[in-house]
Amino acid sequence: MKKLLLSSIIIIIGLSFIGRLSYLQLFNYSTSQVTEDIAVKAIYDYPERGYIYDRNGKLLVANQPAFDVMVIPREVKKLDTLEFCNLLGIEKKEFIKQIAKAKNYSPRLPSVLVPQLSKTDYARLQEKMRKYSGFYIQKRSLRFYDTKSGANVFGFISEVNDFELTENPYYKQGELKGRTGIEKQYEELLRGRKGVKYIQKDRFNRDIGPYKNGALDTLPQQGKEIKITIDKVLQEYGELLMTGKRGGIVAIEPATGEILAMISGPSYDPSLLVGRDRSRNYTKLYYDSIAKPTYDRSVLAQTSPGSPFKAINALIALQEEVITPETRIQCFNGFYVGKRKRGCHCGGGFRELNDGIFNSCNAYFAGTFRKIFDKYPDSDEGLEVWDKHVKSFGLGGFLGSDIPTGRSGLIPTPATYDRMYGDGRWSSSYFISNAIGQGEVLVTPIQLANMTATIANRGHYIVPHLLKEVEGLPNNDPTFNEIHHTTVDKKHFEPVVQGMAEVYLHGTARRLQVKDIDIAGKTGTVENFTRIDGVRTQLTDHSVFVAFAPVNNPKIAIAVYIENGYYGARHAGHIASLLIEKYLKGDITRTDLEKKMLETTLEKEYAKPLSGEPFRINERNW
Repeated sequence: MKKLLLSSIIIIIGLSFIGRLSYLQLFNYSTSQVTEDIAVKAIYDYPERGYIYDRNGKLLVANQPAFDVMVIPREVKKLDTLEFCNLLGIEKKEFIKQIAKAKNYSPRLPSVLVPQLSKTDYARLQEKMRKYSGFYIQKRSLRFYDTKSGANVFGFISEVNDFELTENPYYKQGELKGRTGIEKQYEELLRGRKGVKYIQKDRFNRDIGPYKNGALDTLPQQGKEIKITIDKVLQEYGELLMTGKRGGIVAIEPATGEILAMISGPSYDPSLLVGRDRSRNYTKLYYDSIAKPTYDRSVLAQTSPGSPFKAINALIALQEEVITPETRIQCFNGFYVGKRKRGCHCGGGFRELNDGIFNSCNAYFAGTFRKIFDKYPDSDEGLEVWDKHVKSFGLGGFLGSDIPTGRSGLIPTPATYDRMYGDGRWSSSYFISNAIGQGEVLVTPIQLANMTATIANRGHYIVPHLLKEVEGLPNNDPTFNEIHHTTVDKKHFEPVVQGMAEVYLHGTARRLQVKDIDIAGKTGTVENFTRIDGVRTQLTDHSVFVAFAPVNNPKIAIAVYIENGYYGARHAGHIASLLIEKYLKGDITRTDLEKKMLETTLEKEYAKPLSGEPFRINERNW
C-alpha cells in the first residue's frame, strides 16, 4: 500500500512537471517572458513616423532614412577599439562610455552605440561591420522638414531617458520619442507601433531560426498621417516678418478655434534638431539666454495686454448696465486718482464708447472701470464680479488646447490684493491701471488671440487647437468642438465691434488700412519696466495689436506682441495688417510696407541693458 501511494505521488508530480513544461513550451506566448529568455533574441522593425500636413494638404514633416549602430554587450569579442572608433567617427572615451551604458541597461539586449548615421556613413560601414561581433546596423527613420518654419509648432523628437524606460515598457533603450509640440502631444498617433521578430538561439549562441515558427512575430504599423490647422504659407510669412524681432504671434479662425499660425520670434530651422548634431545644436539654442529661440513666446510670454483689454472692460460695463454706448465721460488729457494725474493722448474732451475705443482714451476707460466697482457695496464683491466676466473670455487660466506647454497668465482676485495691501485695505483706485490693460493683468499671445476671436464671434469661442484631421477623418475631440459662451450678452458686442472697426477708419490704426478688407482692431502700447541694479528702469514699450477680419464674417483673428516694439500701430500693427492681407488675399499690395517690415530689426533695442527682475505696475509704483 505504501509503495503504491509513493508511486502515485511520484507519477502525479512527474505529470505536473510535464504538463507545466508543455504549457510553457506550447501555449504560453507572454512576450514579457520571451524577452527575458536569454535563448531568444528580439529584433525590432521600426515604422516611419506619421507625416504631418498643413490645413491645405501641403507637406510639412516627412521622414528620411537613418541608421543606428547597435551593440549587444555579451556578444562583443576582442577587437581593435581604436580602429573601430575611427571607422565610426567617434572618440575612444565616447565608445567606452556607451559600452558601459549598454551593459548597465542589459548585457544581452541590444542598445544604441552610435545613433543616426547618414546614408553615406552607412554605405561605408555596411561591409565592414561583419568583422565586429556583437555589433550590427539597424535601420530607422528621422524627421525631414519641408519648411524652415514652425519649429515651435512641430517640436522635436529625441532618445528616451532612463526614467521613461522604467515608466513605459513600450520604449526600449535608444528609441525616440516626441519631446515638445505636436510631436509630443500626438506621440502615440505619430509613432505607430514597432514590429518585432523573435530569433531562437542554441547553446552556442547561434541563431537557429524563428522562435515558435514566428507565432509571436508582429509587423510594424505605420504612424498615422495627420493634418494640422496651421497654414504653411502664413506661418512662413509671419516668421519672415519677425526677422530681427522678438515676440509672439497667434492667428485663429474664429468660427472653429483652429490655429492658423503660431509664431515665436526668434525661431530656428527645425532640421537643426535632427541627426547626430541634434544634441550639440539644441544645447547651443537652449543656452542662448539673450534671444531664447527655444522659448515659445506665443504661449509662454506673459505680458500686460495694454489697450486691447479696454474692449473687455467696455463689454463688462455694458453687461453690468453701468454705461450705455452713449454714456459720456470727460477726459482732461488724462484722469485723476486722488491728486495724481495719469496721462492720455486722445486729445481730451468728452468721450462716448465709440470714440473712447477708436481714440484709445485712458480717461474714458478709467471712468468706466470705476463705475463697475461703484455698483457694488465693497471692492471685494465688485472685483469678484469683474473677475468672473474677464475669465469667461478664456483669460487667467489654461485654455485646454492641445498645445503641450503654456502659461495661464493672471487675472487678479481679491486674494491678490489682500496679499499686496492687506485684507480690507484696498479699493478700485489701487488697481485702476487694469482699466487700460496695465497693472496686474497678464496674458499670453494665444490668450489675446482667443479673446479677439471671442469678440469677433460676438460672445463665444472654441478652444484654440492644432489637430485638424487624422488619416483623413476630422478631429472629433469634443474639447475642440464645444462652444464656450462669455458672461456678456451678445447684444453688447456690436457697439464694441463698431468702435474697433473705426480704429482703422478714424483712430489709432487709420494708416494701416488694407484695400477691400474691413478690419476691426485695437492698438496697444505696453509700458516696459525692469529693475537694473535695484533701480526701477523704464525700457522701450512693447508693441501690441489685435484685429479680426472681415468685420461681419471673420475668417481670421490675430494677436501680435513685439518686445520693445514702440507703440502698437508701429510694428505689431504693421505686421498684423500684412498677415491679414496675406491670408485673405494671398498677395501683398503694400509692397513698400512689406519691404520695410522685412528689413526692420530691433536688435539695437535688444542690445540695451535688459537684465533684472520684471517690475510690475500697480497704483503704488506707477
